[in-house]
Amino acid sequence: PRKIERPKEETFEDLRQRNPFAEYGDLLTTLEVTLNAITSEDPTAQKRLLGLCRMLDKTCQEAPDASLALVHLYSISPTIHEQILFYGILCHSIARQFGLEEKRATVLTAAALTANLALVPVADQLNASNTVLTDDQRAVIRKHPARSIQALTSAGINNKLLLRIIAQHHEQADGSGYPEGLSGSDILPEAEILALAERYVAMITKRAYRNRMNITEARKLIATLADGKFRPAIPRSLLQILGDHPPGMLVRLVNNEVGVVTRRADRTRGPFVKAIFGPRGNRYSGTFERDTSLLEYNIRAPEEPEIMPTMDFSMLWGFRS
Repeated sequence: PRKIERPKEETFEDLRQRNPFAEYGDLLTTLEVTLNAITSEDPTAQKRLLGLCRMLDKTCQEAPDASLALVHLYSISPTIHEQILFYGILCHSIARQFGLEEKRATVLTAAALTANLALVPVADQLNASNTVLTDDQRAVIRKHPARSIQALTSAGINNKLLLRIIAQHHEQADGSGYPEGLSGSDILPEAEILALAERYVAMITKRAYRNRMNITEARKLIATLADGKFRPAIPRSLLQILGDHPPGMLVRLVNNEVGVVTRRADRTRGPFVKAIFGPRGNRYSGTFERDTSLLEYNIRAPEEPEIMPTMDFSMLWGFRS
């Protein structure tokens, strides 16, 4: 797991322009500090959570492609705090594509960041285990929505929509979910969005007991989810924001170069790739942008490294150092 260094000073909000890669560590640290404030019933917990939501929303709004890239570049073996951050990024993006009203979308972001609060102490251990879950572990998983809600209310966070989203995010439209067995329109769309975000991250994340799906396989599975388990517009919204080749995906081009997708397609061009390896496997000293809508730079296939090659993400995405 990546070591998270605590900043010398904690701030609730920062109005600087966002570079998701430069601020990834700060986002994770702020998330950890916020969740600890909630569990310890710190009187600043609600203010911290609101500040974190604003921080993440601003990052996603100002740099949507780079924010989505975080999910794919760091998804091989993420810590629980990284997974939670990915849920927040995806929920932000899906909510806006789905057309959720802005205030509700902000509450959804808060739910994404806190719904798994009760799992934080055990999640990394569970993900690293290749043995069958014990009854106690299953009970922790099934009770985590209620326990997360209890922690929030004990910290003075009582937003009704927030708590309902968390309570329902493991319900399913066919009534097979938990804890209440709700079905159909009784389930909030926000809860379905959070459930889908969690499901997608689980698909592309490696566990001790199974391999990760590649992004192409995950997209195909999402395309089948309009079968009654979700409102059809929700998985469609995720597919639309991802595109065929989402930011952060490594690909091989028809000219045999390997690069990373940095920008999604617009109406006439793209997606755009920064080539980092030449046709013979040599590492480029710089990077070269390729418009993959051009025949000579079409995408041939995804690349699936077990270890992500080292890259200066800020440079690839054109952020100033």
